[in-house]
Amino acid sequence: MDSLFFALNVTMPIFLTMALGMLLRRVGVMSAEFAAKVNTYVFLVALPFNLFIQLAPMDFFAIWDTGFVLFCFFTTAACIAIAWILSRLVISAEVRGEFIQASYRSSASLLGLAYIQNMYGNGAMGGLMILGSVPLYNIAAVFILELLRPGSKDEQAGLSLSKRLPHLMLEIITNPIILGIVAGFAWSVLRLPIPAILDKTCRNVAQTATPMGLIAMGATLDPKQIRGRLGASVLASALKLVGFALLFTPVAVLLGFRTEKLIAALVMFGSATTFSGYVMAKNMGHEGILSQTVVILTTLLSAFTLTGFIWVLRSLSLL
Repeated sequence: MDSLFFALNVTMPIFLTMALGMLLRRVGVMSAEFAAKVNTYVFLVALPFNLFIQLAPMDFFAIWDTGFVLFCFFTTAACIAIAWILSRLVISAEVRGEFIQASYRSSASLLGLAYIQNMYGNGAMGGLMILGSVPLYNIAAVFILELLRPGSKDEQAGLSLSKRLPHLMLEIITNPIILGIVAGFAWSVLRLPIPAILDKTCRNVAQTATPMGLIAMGATLDPKQIRGRLGASVLASALKLVGFALLFTPVAVLLGFRTEKLIAALVMFGSATTFSGYVMAKNMGHEGILSQTVVILTTLLSAFTLTGFIWVLRSLSLL
């Protein structure tokens, strides 16, 4: 019950913040145009600051574990590949890109650190998990969302990946989230000090990412449109909350990961889909409805699914 109440305390404010956005739109305080500008701000500014300030203060030399970082990287790659294959089999072309991203992209930096710190008082392994998975999340998202963008003339013409590669590489190296991760990791590795003024400023900006992003997402939510994407959204949510966790958590156990590392891996596989995936999808020409729906479903249900997984792992004395 302690785990359930903790999970609800983490996830319910996220859902309620989205609901506030819906209310603000309904009463006329926030327009769709303003919500779109807020989404752009979150993508270009707040999220990069958020990732930078999480990574920059960490001492990666003290906590480094090559095996764990590689595990996070390769299992993330496997999740992406599975979601891609499944999308080719059962998902319509216009939402295939959103389906893939929503299926694999966890709230690693938000929920991951919260769970680890709550259980063990130390979020260091969350930093390694972020380093092993989040850059790949975003690099893959750029490729997927660009290649599978609805109405893309290049896609309709069958333009080869090799001919589109320079454009995709430019999208990756200029992606604000990637830049935030690279800057934070470099700052940490170079062991640069963070002056108090810089630290406070970065944290102030970073703290706007989640509330503003969720409010804007709620303001653009249209329940009528959700019904048309519900089937794909439910499938993506099931994959995100249960499928990957059932498939890869036993692998983590067999490889000897326990306590902080195991909970970090579990959160990577089975936590709610991050709202930043919706922000990126909207900023790259996708409709965003499936992404919104999956964020809502996984946020509401993850408190119960994650609690169930944690209970099982604790019963087996693995946490």
